[in-house]
Amino acid sequence: MNDILQKIAAIAWKDKYEIYAVGGYVRDLLLKKQVKDIDFVILGSGVEFAQKVRHNLKPSTIVIFERFGTAMIQYQDYQLEFVGARSESYSPDSRKPTVTTASLEADLSRRDFTINTLAMSLNLNNYGEIIDPFNGRADLKQRIIKTPLEPEITFHDDPLRVLRAIRFATQLHFKIEPTTLAALAKMAERLKIISQERISDELMKILAARKPSIGLKLMSETGVLAIIFPELEALKGVDQRGQYHHKDVLNHTIQVVDNVAKMTDDIKLRFAALVHDIGKAQTKAFKEGIGWTFHGHDEVGARMLPALCQRLKLPNEVMKYTQKLVRLHLRPIALAEEEVTDSAIRRLMAHAGEHIDDLITLCRADITSGNPQRVAQHLANFDRVVQRMQAVEEKDSLRAFQSPVRGDEIMEVCQLKPGPKVGKLKKMIEEAILDGVIRFEHDAALEYLLAHKDEILKAGETDKNLSGGK
Repeated sequence: MNDILQKIAAIAWKDKYEIYAVGGYVRDLLLKKQVKDIDFVILGSGVEFAQKVRHNLKPSTIVIFERFGTAMIQYQDYQLEFVGARSESYSPDSRKPTVTTASLEADLSRRDFTINTLAMSLNLNNYGEIIDPFNGRADLKQRIIKTPLEPEITFHDDPLRVLRAIRFATQLHFKIEPTTLAALAKMAERLKIISQERISDELMKILAARKPSIGLKLMSETGVLAIIFPELEALKGVDQRGQYHHKDVLNHTIQVVDNVAKMTDDIKLRFAALVHDIGKAQTKAFKEGIGWTFHGHDEVGARMLPALCQRLKLPNEVMKYTQKLVRLHLRPIALAEEEVTDSAIRRLMAHAGEHIDDLITLCRADITSGNPQRVAQHLANFDRVVQRMQAVEEKDSLRAFQSPVRGDEIMEVCQLKPGPKVGKLKKMIEEAILDGVIRFEHDAALEYLLAHKDEILKAGETDKNLSGGK
């Protein structure tokens, strides 16, 4: 790191540029964190200076953004960004700023939080000196998130800072200063002008933190959650009728996310935990003598996910993975509470496929009772289910389950053309395997197909006749 800084500084000294390392690099340096990204502010043209760095260091990659006056260089394992000192002004309904050149202090003042306004000189006369015009070092020591200017101005200029404040508080375990927090809540509505991609990026960074609940609770308390994720906000609150009440589903969800975070860094599984009960708001019902119920919330939640993930601009693979876990998250719980048959275990493993371990992790995290004995009992039940799964796995190898007789072979031996009949016969074989009628192997499945194909096809024709051929 020092070698890179000295090389950059030497280039600046040679051509008489005034240059500073700024922002997150200086912050993380003072927090004794490893850093791979370094931002540099140049009093002059950032692009022009980056070209000189390119000429001297011969980096693997350089990307220039002429419109913003910035350049990005990939050098060894580090990402270096160069920008000229500037000030920005914004219109009320736009995130596109008007940019003008400025002094170092004016440049630092436009940054989001005081802990990010720190600069380190790389100049010959004061190399290594920390420039701190907004008391960022003191706020670092006191573990405070605070804006350098009036907070409403800061959040108005770039509304994404509303989420960034929450994200930094979550990642660093800092407190948001009260005036800043109040302005954050007041300006939260302006998040609506921010692109969904940038919002989702901040949300995922919050989920990736060691304790996501810090950010999730802050979003709920400030009204941010209602704006960016109303489906989660709908889970908030406790309804009571007489002696019956249910626990706050949002608080339960947040605890489940923290539980998963203790077990894995997998962001997809953490997101699945965030939405696993998302169908409860639509399925909540009160039944006399029973109390509050959420029947079918697993299926309702799974059906909500395609539109939700599309709105959040999440990859299709994330949607499919999450939908599977949400749809199945009650199944292991049901098996843990009853006498488990091999058939039930086979069906669960077949439906979960390669994600069965993630499903069990989610189910363990879903135990949020305050009663230690109840938690221990539930976990012991899951242990028994897992043991049965291992036994069935050893016998059947069901992780990548599908009929051992493939569609083309079914068409050949049954003299069929592609169509729904092939799917019915394939399904017949799979059901027989899951029920333990035949072994999970090709010859047994083919023998079963030949013995039972006629009755299945005949039943299909009968169903067609009864429906009027439709």
